[in-house]
Parts: sequence; structure tokens; C-alpha cells
Amino acid sequence: MNRVTIFDTSICTENVGDEIIMDCVNSQLRDMFKRTMFLRVPTHEKITKISYMRMKKTKLGFVGGTNLLASNMRYPINQWNIHIWNTKHLNDVILMGVGSQNYGDKINLYTKYLYRKALSSNYIHSVRDSYTETILRKMGINNVINTGCPTLWSLTEDHCNNIPTKKSKNVICTFTDYNKDYNRDKQLSEILFKNYDNVYCWIQGSSDYEYIKSISDKFILVDPHLEEYDKILASDIDLDYVGTRLHAGIRAMQKGRRSIILSIDNRAREMGKDYNLNVIERHDIEMLDEYINKEFTTNVKLKLENINKWKNQFR
Repeated sequence: MNRVTIFDTSICTENVGDEIIMDCVNSQLRDMFKRTMFLRVPTHEKITKISYMRMKKTKLGFVGGTNLLASNMRYPINQWNIHIWNTKHLNDVILMGVGSQNYGDKINLYTKYLYRKALSSNYIHSVRDSYTETILRKMGINNVINTGCPTLWSLTEDHCNNIPTKKSKNVICTFTDYNKDYNRDKQLSEILFKNYDNVYCWIQGSSDYEYIKSISDKFILVDPHLEEYDKILASDIDLDYVGTRLHAGIRAMQKGRRSIILSIDNRAREMGKDYNLNVIERHDIEMLDEYINKEFTTNVKLKLENINKWKNQFR
């Protein structure tokens, strides 16, 4: 039986958004590689001797989504915990919808060398936005195309056409523990309480709960498990999504919910621009009331040619 390594960003994570990404990565790879066993190796921890031994039996390795690429891999802790001495154990490691952590930071020579050693030169890499594609090309990694994050790949025209265009009666929201703006986030909550009958709030990050409680005690909280979030999205509750968590918004769209994502960093900004997501800047929070109450379509502009090109190389 064929074997493939998956570098899994959801192992030992403090952000359930990584589980959303990996759920989509796993779904796509299962469809692409029939009768194949997957070996899961964590990205947040050092690769162990047992992993090295088992990775030798796999022909390919896929790095699953998220903002994994750093500008300085000399830091003791990075999203992808590899070092130059790891690279001799890596067999054709391929990026799958991966993005950058640091927008605008200068990339040092060690990091360029490490990525060129670690990443496959035999296969095309998939990245999630045009900024990350440009960064890799500057490193000399030219076998790369922008496919968007795998979480977007199911948001086809037919799927998006079935997402409501009008405001729902209720809403589920998110806040971001590592990028707080108390005044604007408080304003966000007040806008939601004014416009919706019930305001649910999903706890996605490890410190979200404390921050959410500091904003308001009126939220109907949803526990920090992807299953709980999926359950309410799949329910018969008339429900929108509005919040600062990018992949929570994309998950809501996957489940057929009208979504407004508030951009708090370059990730939502870059993906919103590249893929026509319904994104507004958190510093433009004054626009949110009007946005909620107007009709709008969900019209994700997938790069289908690039997605198919990346997939077809494995046939």
C-alpha cells in the first residue's frame, strides 16, 4: 500500500482554526490518493526518531495549509519546527495552500537555504495567496502556484449560489485572542446585539474565552471544539457569521451561511483580495451596520486552473 506523510498543523495547536484547515486538507488528499495510508507528523514539535523511521517508507510529504512559512527560521520556536539537519530525512515535501506568518519582514539567508533544502524541487507547491507566492519566488523557489487555501476549494459557484443574500435573524461571531482591539471589538458586539435576535460566540483560540467575557456576558457561548461549531452551523437556526476569525468565516460559508469577515491582519486582507471574500477592515467597523443589513452575494473567485494543475501532477 502507498504511504504519504502529512505534516499536520492541528496537532498540539492552541487554535481550532488549524483543525478547520486540516479537515479540508485531509478531505482533498483522501480524494486524490485512494488506497493510501497517511502518516501524520506534527509541525509544532520536533520530528522524532520514530517519525524519521516511518517517513522513510513514504514517497511524498504534504504540509497542510495555515500561516506556516516564517522569515527567520533561526528562532527556537516556529510554526514549522524544522532545522537544517532535518532536511536529509524529508522526501519530496510539498506545500498545500500554505501562507506566510510575517508580512513585510526581511527573509534571512539561513531561512532561504533551509526552505530550498526542505521543499521538493520535483513537484509544484501550492500557496494560499499571491504574497506568499512572491516570497517563495524571491527565495529561488519558482515551482509554486497560488491555489488559495484548501478551505476555499469546495466553495464553487454552485455552492456559493445557495448561500443566502439577506440578513438572518441570528448570528454567530468570533474574536481573536492574540490580536485584540477592545474598543472596536466592543463596538462589534454592540452592532451585533442591535441587529440580531440571538448572538452566539464560538471560542476558537486558547485565550478567547477570557477576552470574550471581558467584552460582554450576553453572548451564547459555543464550546471550543470544531464539532460544536459544525453542529450549530448545520442546525436549522437562521444564522449569519460575523467575526474576526478568517477560517471560522470560511467554515460558515462551507456550511452555507452568509459570512462577513473582519480583517485584523494581512491573511484575511490578502485572501479577501485574491478570492473576493466578503471582508471589511476592523478599523472600518462603522461600515458594519450597513453591510449587515444590505443584500450581498457570496461569489468566491477560485483559481480552478491552478488548483487542477496542482492536483493533476500526482495522477
